[in-house]
Amino acid sequence: MKNKKPVDSRVSLIWLLFHVRHALFQARANELAEYGVTPMKATVLFIVKSIGDKATPAEISRWLFLKPHSVSGLLTRMGKDGLIARVKDLDRKNQVRIVLTEKANGLYRKSTSSKTFNRIMSCLPEEEAEQLESTLEKLRDRALKELGVKWKPPY
Repeated sequence: MKNKKPVDSRVSLIWLLFHVRHALFQARANELAEYGVTPMKATVLFIVKSIGDKATPAEISRWLFLKPHSVSGLLTRMGKDGLIARVKDLDRKNQVRIVLTEKANGLYRKSTSSKTFNRIMSCLPEEEAEQLESTLEKLRDRALKELGVKWKPPY
């Protein structure tokens, strides 16, 4: 029996995006397991490095498009793993900043290189990779508009 595509080809596209995202995430998880870190924790390391000394749980939530309570739990686990520290903001006493520990800085350096992604992306010629990036940015921007989100990550 042949697989039939749903009538709406855009629904098929959404499923394809879901499958690609899941496969990439799993491939990344396999690669990062060598360092004892998950893709989500590696992403938080990237975000904190990108934001710098102004990283707060709220800002991390914004970058991840996750609810604050989800990020709070993630940050708690990362704190227990010795990857982040919460420090009081000297200017705003009721706010905390998130800083990376030395252990996290070492993991960050290791996790920014991805042989797996490079192998996967190597199937696309440079022109197609640039086109994909442009297309994904358009989809992200439209989805954010649909959600009423005015802010978008600077990456």
